[in-house]
Amino acid sequence: MNPDPHTLVEAHTCPMSSCAAPAGSPCRTGKGKVAVQYHTARFRLVPQLAKTLNVPTPPVRKPGAVWVELPRPRAAGAEVTGHVRLGYARASTARQSLDAQLDSLAEAGVTRVFSEKISTRVTKRPELDRAVTLARELRASGVAVTLVVHEHKRLGRGIDLATLAEDLKASEVGLELLTGELQGQHDPSGVVFTVLAALSGMEREYIRDRTLEGHESARKRGKTIGGATVADPDMLTMALHYRDQGLSLRDMAAKLVITTGKKKGQHPSPATVMRMLRDHDEQAATAAST
Repeated sequence: MNPDPHTLVEAHTCPMSSCAAPAGSPCRTGKGKVAVQYHTARFRLVPQLAKTLNVPTPPVRKPGAVWVELPRPRAAGAEVTGHVRLGYARASTARQSLDAQLDSLAEAGVTRVFSEKISTRVTKRPELDRAVTLARELRASGVAVTLVVHEHKRLGRGIDLATLAEDLKASEVGLELLTGELQGQHDPSGVVFTVLAALSGMEREYIRDRTLEGHESARKRGKTIGGATVADPDMLTMALHYRDQGLSLRDMAAKLVITTGKKKGQHPSPATVMRMLRDHDEQAATAAST
């Protein structure tokens, strides 16, 4: 299987003096944010990408977020030494017990477990983030790592689960599910990771197409989307996704990134997000009534 473009690019340190992102990390802006795309001087160090016009930073690197250095890749040809199995358990509410999951992980030979009681609707899950961070660091040091979970629903659903799979795949971390439809051990290059990523892309494309159809219908009626100076279909697609997750306008604005114009790389205001969603809902209602 061919490696992802961002993996090839991040094998090199960025030669731009204003960036100088080390191997293993995405490019950064002058304001210390993760750049929305890799610098040309960097991705053209990869022969396969020499004629490419641009290489976007993948969602797994969180474009627009505060830049932090990630573990550097292992030296080429370095042998894997040892194997670590990290466990993760989650319950949706404080009343639910984690005992069954913890017992299952213990029987599977997992000794280090990260656990929390938090809803799937919450985008930020601290213990899961800690588990993935440790897995990434151990794998970068040359140790084989597998994240072990009772079932895939403990990790999330839809785009969130697919995004996590992309993160584990990029870090070469394996995944083992002890029960459920996807039960078994899954290699980062295996079919489960590929399918989850494909499903994620299909869901994004479906939302995007539905959004564009609504826009076209609205244009025929002489209506336009508010916040046109910073909003675009991709931003609206993600805003709709975050709204479905129950995020507040402020939290949505903090996650969205403007990709064009004078405010490129900045976050839109909560008012802009509210206006963008309101206009979308009005357009969708108009289209449905015709």
